[in-house]
Amino acid sequence: MILQALCAYYDALAARGEISPPGWCEARVSFALDLDENGSLRGVIPLKTVPPGGKKEVPQLLQVPEQVKKTSGVSANFLCENSSYFLGIDDKGKPDRTRQCFEAARTLHEAILSGVDSPAARGVVAFFDKWKPEYAAAHPALEKCLDEIMKGANLVFSVNGQYAQNDPAIRTAWQTRQNAKSEDAVLERCLVTGETGPIARLHPAVKGVQGAQSSGASLVSFNADAFESYGHERADQTGRGLNAPVSESAAFAYGTVLNRLLADREHVQYIGDTAVLCWAEDAEPLCQDLFCGAMFGVASRQITQEDLWAAVKALASGTPVDLNGIPLQPENHFYVLGLAPSAARLSVRFFLQDTFGAMMAHLMEHFQRLEIVKPAYLEKGDLPLWKLLNETVNQNSRDKKASPPMAGAVARAILTGGMYPVSLFEQTMMRIRAEQKITYGRAAILKAFLTKNDQFQVPKEVLTVELNEQSSYLPYVLGRLFAVLEWVQQEANPGINATIRDKYFNSASSTPATIFPLLTKLSQSHLRKLKTGSRIFYEKQITELEGRIHESLPAHLTLPEQGAFHLGYYHQVQKFYEKKVKEEPENV
Repeated sequence: MILQALCAYYDALAARGEISPPGWCEARVSFALDLDENGSLRGVIPLKTVPPGGKKEVPQLLQVPEQVKKTSGVSANFLCENSSYFLGIDDKGKPDRTRQCFEAARTLHEAILSGVDSPAARGVVAFFDKWKPEYAAAHPALEKCLDEIMKGANLVFSVNGQYAQNDPAIRTAWQTRQNAKSEDAVLERCLVTGETGPIARLHPAVKGVQGAQSSGASLVSFNADAFESYGHERADQTGRGLNAPVSESAAFAYGTVLNRLLADREHVQYIGDTAVLCWAEDAEPLCQDLFCGAMFGVASRQITQEDLWAAVKALASGTPVDLNGIPLQPENHFYVLGLAPSAARLSVRFFLQDTFGAMMAHLMEHFQRLEIVKPAYLEKGDLPLWKLLNETVNQNSRDKKASPPMAGAVARAILTGGMYPVSLFEQTMMRIRAEQKITYGRAAILKAFLTKNDQFQVPKEVLTVELNEQSSYLPYVLGRLFAVLEWVQQEANPGINATIRDKYFNSASSTPATIFPLLTKLSQSHLRKLKTGSRIFYEKQITELEGRIHESLPAHLTLPEQGAFHLGYYHQVQKFYEKKVKEEPENV
């Protein structure tokens, strides 16, 4: 299903004229070697640009001939390569291998272009014929950018002001070579298209997944007998593709769109080590903007936050939307793919597909479950996925990434409407225990988790946006009582360094029968320090809460009950802050 969806996406992009045709791909290029028709290097043209909204220059994305899958051996690409192959120099400290790279590039370009009658073809062939790698470092045209070029930046040729790969005669010669490669391929039925055609021996390299090999990793590959299916044993080294028969055209299509998606910096997002890619069935990029804006909080230059959420809410309710003159249909299918690095291969962390409207509906339900009273100092807005996951991680540690399996499971739960993984709850509780701190994000996670995962049987009456003063659920009441006792201590001892939260919060939430008698005794001495009005106010609060306790304090609270305790504490604290803000005089 993944490869079929990717191939369908390629067809949709091709219909819009937005993707490379077979035999071609897109690559990030930093420099163009400016040649004349005689093959002399006249200069180096910088191609890096600053993307809209960006700060750093990045290589320019150009359409170039399809590139080979790099291995440890020497293998040259046509018309787009690094300095090892085009100039015979690099900073790798292996001059013999670098010389082999240059000779491989010379042989390839002469084989393809020697019979092509065009100024660009003659210029490239002449360049390889006359270029001397041993003198390259001293060439005046390379002086200003030699260091960056030698680090492995991609280069292309420009002859008389035109990119060589755009020359019609060269494009025809390249396509002829590509067609000839399929003549010796095995013909078999393709698992993706269902049509009989030449089967790809090797699948394309997918570049851009952080943590994977920079030269590209494989989504589909096998390199030993142990990985072969019954009845698909290799007759020889050329038959490896028969273990998963995918036609050359299908392999090219899915590889091309994967590389395109990963190169799209505006829409590829990361959760943990997982690259999250998304696309709509009709290839409408506005759907990607809406999804990334809602799921990850990514700002779009084309859509305001008001328009974004209005569109998301409409699509979630099944209503078509016209945004910036572009019609969006809730029935349009939408796909989300999570890829994680795994040595020379890629692991599929998740693959989700549904109508766009259904995914937006699940997303809205998720944000409704997260809704909880927010401190006044925080900005308005929802809790995007990256912020939610950050709440489960120690922000003072070197590795601030959330657990990859948990992050993937959370994304899957959000977009499918399924149960949240228990690990999300456990990791959040662990951070609360470690820091004795319940942030807005952690409280939102507890509320959302206990609301959706109702098998933990926490009463809905405590899973509210704001404080529920009528609830008598014991863990929730104890959390509220702890907040009141802490507040009393702070008013009685202004500027105190360590409160009862620092010393007793964890034990109070897990073993209340042991701790609360001690806290109640301490509160009496704190109350005596308060002015009469404040003392009466807090005594009423404590009496009212203790009056809701109709049973012996439990020796232990379960983890879900501790979650309810934390929510009671958080709600009560926010209520106190709300009251304090209301009582503060207005600035004159």
